[in-house]
Amino acid sequence: MRATRAIAAAAAFLAAATGLSACGLGGTEEETVADKDSLVIGVKEDQPALGVKRPDGTYEGFDVDVATYIAGRMGVPKDRITFRTTNSSVREEALADGTVDMIVATYSITPRRKMKVTFAGPYYVAHQDTFVRADAASINDVRDLKGKRICEVTGSNSWRRVIEERKVAAKPVTVGTYGACMDALAAGRLDAVSTDDLILAGFAAGRPGRMINAPFTDEKYGVGLKKGDLKGCEVVNRAITSMYQDGTAASLLNKWFGDSGLKLNTHVPQFEGCT
Repeated sequence: MRATRAIAAAAAFLAAATGLSACGLGGTEEETVADKDSLVIGVKEDQPALGVKRPDGTYEGFDVDVATYIAGRMGVPKDRITFRTTNSSVREEALADGTVDMIVATYSITPRRKMKVTFAGPYYVAHQDTFVRADAASINDVRDLKGKRICEVTGSNSWRRVIEERKVAAKPVTVGTYGACMDALAAGRLDAVSTDDLILAGFAAGRPGRMINAPFTDEKYGVGLKKGDLKGCEVVNRAITSMYQDGTAASLLNKWFGDSGLKLNTHVPQFEGCT
């Protein structure tokens, strides 16, 4: 009898422990950025007005300010945010392996990327345009890029918009970052840099050349999260909504791009939905 009771007690304890684990108390519940009290956020370091790394190691730009606001609405103050340079070529891997908790880095939402990443937002909808040297009088539209050398940043989608979607037979030249693209353009190794207008506006402020002002896509900037983090996505979406409703989005857009001549959208973008 005593042995039977001991076996029954052990079985009951095991069942209770299994039940707790199934509820998530045993560590099986999915991790989410919504529960974190500190965050590592991936940003760019070489995109003027969007994400720039200063000589002292700190970061500044529109994306950095947006990320700081979102984190604050999630209960994470600025002093518990670590910004980390995350180039286009490693964004998916950085989220998957936990190098960063989220990415706010001109990360356009695309069907291909949604297979690997859960996107909140978009937090802004930009439009692809093209930057050329001042003497490139023959380039005034995306169709004029036929036969021209355009920048293909590793991991970026912008060159595909020209060649695959618009069926323009441009010649992609692989370059590591958009900053390097602009250097290659100035040196004559490229004929054009085609990407989001906010990115181009940031670079154009300090470089010779011209924007052709012929936008041809919508680029929905999303907040990248680890695939499957639906709770985190919903929390971030609420933060983005608040950012537009309380006027912060308009203030940040004017702060960084008010002198660019771009038409800035200060209304809440239509969200993609958390998947």
